Amino acid sequence: MLTTLMAATLPGRFGAAVVACTFVMSVRMSAQTPQPAERVTFADAIIRAVERNPTTAIAAAGILRADALLNEARAGSRLQINGNIATTTLNTGISFDDTIVTPRNSVAATLDFRIPVFAPARWAQTAQALDQREMAEIGATEARRQTALATADAYLAIIARRRVVEANARARDTAQAHFDLATELLRQGTGSRLNQLRAQQELSTDIGLVEAAALALYRAQEALGVLVAADGPVDTLDEPAFDMSADAGQAEEPPQLLLARSDLRLFSGRSRAAERVLLDSSKDRWPLVEGIFQPQTTYPSPFFTTTVSWRLLFQASVPMFDSGVRGGQRAERQAALDASRATLAGALTAARSEVRAARQSIVSAGRALAAARAAAAQAQEVVDIVNISFRAGAATNIEVIDAERRARDADTAVAVAEHTLRRARLDLLIAIGRFP
Repeated sequence: MLTTLMAATLPGRFGAAVVACTFVMSVRMSAQTPQPAERVTFADAIIRAVERNPTTAIAAAGILRADALLNEARAGSRLQINGNIATTTLNTGISFDDTIVTPRNSVAATLDFRIPVFAPARWAQTAQALDQREMAEIGATEARRQTALATADAYLAIIARRRVVEANARARDTAQAHFDLATELLRQGTGSRLNQLRAQQELSTDIGLVEAAALALYRAQEALGVLVAADGPVDTLDEPAFDMSADAGQAEEPPQLLLARSDLRLFSGRSRAAERVLLDSSKDRWPLVEGIFQPQTTYPSPFFTTTVSWRLLFQASVPMFDSGVRGGQRAERQAALDASRATLAGALTAARSEVRAARQSIVSAGRALAAARAAAAQAQEVVDIVNISFRAGAATNIEVIDAERRARDADTAVAVAEHTLRRARLDLLIAIGRFP
């Protein structure tokens, strides 16, 4: 608005020169976002994200917690030793013929050695805790996988958004050249103020698009910096190829997917763990037999017993009636098993669909990219021809602007098509469990 006002209020040639200088400065000042201090390769970004991202530390803490729960479960079926000291004071002692039968004050110390001899329920809890530890390990692997996938997404987004910035920058430079020409023609008296304003409007639009694309690129660089645990934005250093092997699109059978993908292994493991818990429900009704050894010392020594004594016991605890607690627990465990099986079946179906969709996406994206590149080359050729025609007076200002817009849109379409193809290749590797 300011440049338009200046052009309207100043003399013709001088006003046009001011408009040109003002827009040259605005072009140079556009897209001045902070530059990343670090650039990393795709492989290094994945490694750093997996090693440094807080998600990995959280997953490792989950394994430690599973280890602790496993130790607790094992302790229930192992030896337990407890000590007990009791002091007793009676209102009066009992004596007979100057012999103390029951002292008024006495101290008794007892050790209790207790070990389960037959404990099916506790043994089952240990096996279940082992399952949970295995699930924690697979869960940690899946957490690292998800971190790697997010990092790959951020890395590819930077590449795609840089292509958009470059496409808009080319369109801006073309619009700048057209604006300069329109200004020069106006200065020479062979152009018109309308042509100059049209060129100026297109240049302003392209400058805004460059600025928006540069900001989107910066946000993607910040996202990558967060994932690799860097204190600032991180830029890309290379472009991943995602080379596909000959059998990459064929690995879609459930056994192969279960072995290759950690998320499916996690669902499968949860289903097996839920099945074990359900099968172990019957052990809740079995008796618990414990062997107990209790040495004891008393001071002063009672009249009818020795100072040091011991006893050995075998104690059985048999559950008989619980008002439906165990029946409710079994029904709950059955529901958990049904849910885990349904989740696994759904995940397998989705995984096979992902493989097929990714394979088809690669073929379609390849064709789309070839067409987009051809369209971009043709659009640029049209721009060149129309500019020459405009200089010769054989084309209008509107035709030049239309050709510039179509070229800009075609370059942007190429950037989108390239990203779609890279993403399709990555999706296939993810779907068959070969990334990361």
